[in-house]
Amino acid sequence: PTGGQALVRLLEDYGVDTVFGIPGVHTLELYRGLDGSPIRHVQPRHEQGAGFMADGYARASGRPGVCFLITGPGVTNAATPIGQAFSDSVPMLVISSVNDRASLGKGWGCLHEITDQRATTAPLTAFTATALSADDLPELLARAFDIFGGARPRPVHIEVPIDVFPETVEEAWSRATPATRPQAGQESIEAAAALLAEATRPAIVVGGGALEAGGPVAALAEHLAAPVVTTTAAKGVVPDSHPLSLGGTLYQAQSRDLIAGADVVLALGTELSETDTWHARIPFAGKLIRVDIDPAKMNDQYRADLPILGDATAAAAALAVTLEERLPARDTKAVEAEVAVLRKAVHADLSPARQAMARVLDTLAESLPANGMVFSDMTQIAYLGNSYFPAERPRTWFHPIGYGTLGYALPAAIGAQLAEPETAVVALMGDGGFMFTLQELATAVELEMPLVVLLWNNEAYGQIQEGMTESGIAEIGVRPRNPDFIALAKAFGCRTAKPETQRELAEALAGAFGGNRPTLIELDKTMGAVI
Repeated sequence: PTGGQALVRLLEDYGVDTVFGIPGVHTLELYRGLDGSPIRHVQPRHEQGAGFMADGYARASGRPGVCFLITGPGVTNAATPIGQAFSDSVPMLVISSVNDRASLGKGWGCLHEITDQRATTAPLTAFTATALSADDLPELLARAFDIFGGARPRPVHIEVPIDVFPETVEEAWSRATPATRPQAGQESIEAAAALLAEATRPAIVVGGGALEAGGPVAALAEHLAAPVVTTTAAKGVVPDSHPLSLGGTLYQAQSRDLIAGADVVLALGTELSETDTWHARIPFAGKLIRVDIDPAKMNDQYRADLPILGDATAAAAALAVTLEERLPARDTKAVEAEVAVLRKAVHADLSPARQAMARVLDTLAESLPANGMVFSDMTQIAYLGNSYFPAERPRTWFHPIGYGTLGYALPAAIGAQLAEPETAVVALMGDGGFMFTLQELATAVELEMPLVVLLWNNEAYGQIQEGMTESGIAEIGVRPRNPDFIALAKAFGCRTAKPETQRELAEALAGAFGGNRPTLIELDKTMGAVI
């Protein structure tokens, strides 16, 4: 086989079943390898769509999303989704071509040339590397899957010179055994248990690094009588209906103040970043236990009193067992009552505009099948949904938190629908963000998927417009002229609806899940004001 063919076969061996990309003259030999492969190739309409689809596939499934990109513009077009995946710790494998080895770094003016392509992806990836021969590829793929399975999962970029793809591979390549995540030592678990056993006001913060830790976290909360707050990335790890759960409200003042006043805080798999809290800093009053697989998070702006390097899920399970052995279960009634009061307070003072959004979110939650997923964009209704929308399990509400890019939801939802074809998937977008990636409606139609696009059309970049008004700045660049979205969606081949009441919205959603075509439902900014 050639290097391109052997690479595809090795990806099969690692369990890859889907790749996203647009072929070009530089990747023809890579695409030769897809001929006859069980790997499904999905063609987006833009490389940015390819990256976001890989991101959505990875978030929905927990498996790495894979992109095939051409040299130069293919890589730079995908730089934004690569950055989003890096910021949100999403495993993504980016395989691109690069100019032939003799020309690298010389600025000869070759087609698609960047004098240092790796420099464009280095700040956005766990590592970026060049395969200077076909025989480099097994080692580089092994390193990538070690990152995905054994460390903080982030994108990896491997570029392959166009004269390496056709090289003959003499020996069969085989999958390496990927590394596993580090495990916390029992000594650290004992120390954490001792701190928590002495606490009178313990609290638990759960981040996206602990998506599988729901059972152990709930057991810890119930045993310690500790409230649980999650970041947006961890919505549903402990069901929102759990009496000790405040859900994904870490950025709300009530939950932030509760965490700040705890005498011991157990932070599991979370950066406690600005975009987790939307606050410059949480002024912790007590001790902070941080459990993370990233050693860089132990002593950043929130210095850990007890740093524990290891997998958050395994550490939470070990900690729950240790505490059950040494500490009698506490009465949770008083804390449950406090949590109930805080839950009501979090959304008690919504403005009329936010109340209308809340009613739309209520209708969506009531209409969404039990296994449904919502991929949201950077839009005001999604900002409210980050804390307001109910989540009873993880991997149900997705939002581009850290990097905060527009245009994420539609292609990411397409990737998720491919990963989980039996799941109802919704893309919740504003009109501004929709214009970034609306061409991917063609991909959804081509794939015959029953995707639902819920379009909140306030005819503005609403959050920025509000900020300008509040700051006494004239509105500049925040009132774009929109097309007729219904006519546009029909031109792509979508089903459409434009409900004017909550009842009509519920009817539109009921008819949208299922079938073999995506549905665009356009919501006017007044939607939610009328029942």
